[in-house]
Amino acid sequence: MTAPQTHTLEVPGAVLAYDVRPGDGTSSEPPLFVFGSPMAASGFGTLAGLFPDRTVVTYDPRGAERSRRSDGASETTPEEHADDLARVIEAVGGGPVDAVASSGGAVNALVLVARRPELVRTLVAHEPPVVSLLPDRAEALAACAHVSATYQRAGYGAGMAEFVRLVMHSGPIPADWAEHPADPAAFGFPAEDDGSRDDVLLGQNMGTSTPYEHDLDALRRASTRIVPAVGANSAGQLAHRGGEAVAEALGTPAVVFPGDHGSFLDTGFGEPVDAPAFAARLREVLAVGMLREAPVGG
Repeated sequence: MTAPQTHTLEVPGAVLAYDVRPGDGTSSEPPLFVFGSPMAASGFGTLAGLFPDRTVVTYDPRGAERSRRSDGASETTPEEHADDLARVIEAVGGGPVDAVASSGGAVNALVLVARRPELVRTLVAHEPPVVSLLPDRAEALAACAHVSATYQRAGYGAGMAEFVRLVMHSGPIPADWAEHPADPAAFGFPAEDDGSRDDVLLGQNMGTSTPYEHDLDALRRASTRIVPAVGANSAGQLAHRGGEAVAEALGTPAVVFPGDHGSFLDTGFGEPVDAPAFAARLREVLAVGMLREAPVGG
């Protein structure tokens, strides 16, 4: 695959960094946009490299790694992320693109499709933590708010311990969740508070992403083919349940992908074990959409 070409794009409140990996010319399909939130482009290098035939676009969400915020805001909303995604797509040719979005990125992608469906042909929304659609909505929203409150009160280590405890929990969230606080040391996080409150996950996104109320009517009407996706090894976890809830709300099956919530991502600790299998499944899912787009008799 050709080396990534890095670009910057000035948008309201931020300067975004995005990468374009030109394909080898053997595919006539549109660009494939691969992204998460707050996971930046650095998490998707291996997966992007498994599509050498297609132009692949990755980016850093505002506030993450190379994308600098310029507005001084303490939070970023899914609408702002969706606007950023639309501007990146327009910058690389205007769409429609195919997209695979992970976690908070999938939340933002659903907002994008509800508002600008003409920009996305197929969206694979992998494990969006759409807490507002869960049967235990009240308890789950309270647990998410507890993560944010813990971070604001006690800092990064305490907040991340609560976050990990929540996302790894299997099954409905108990009503007394906040009464059993996590020990940061038990999760490998520092107990001391360094005083910062600008973490992209805990400070900027957590309070706006998980409780977001999606426009289900707009998603049902969208021209975009929406494929809710879940991990084979994450059943029962919050984001997996969110993917299933989106599928149910849209009246479509959730497609099972290899691995868990993030086992296809680059983390700096060796090659992601499930990236090749994830990519193969993604090709299968996207191929179904390509067949649907093909002209009759073609």
